[in-house]
Amino acid sequence: MKIILVYDINEKRVAKVLKTCRKYLYWVQNSVFEGEISPAKLEKLKIELRRIINPEEDSIIIYTFRSKWYTKREIIGIQKGAEEKFL
Repeated sequence: MKIILVYDINEKRVAKVLKTCRKYLYWVQNSVFEGEISPAKLEKLKIELRRIINPEEDSIIIYTFRSKWYTKREIIGIQKGAEEKFL
């Protein structure tokens, strides 16, 4: 499956969340990752993230695309992160 993961994490924990997400996904933008991941690896990622974050202060949103990736991706300004193609 393909996912987009976005997060808003307290500065104290952001480096750990960033490092964890980079193990599974491609960094696209500050606090944004995307990529293809198996359901099992997605569950493992979620378990790791739950161990790091404080649910009272932090937020992670995961958008899942089971059958089709987004139809268009447009970058305005500087491109950050990996230059991987996901279309």
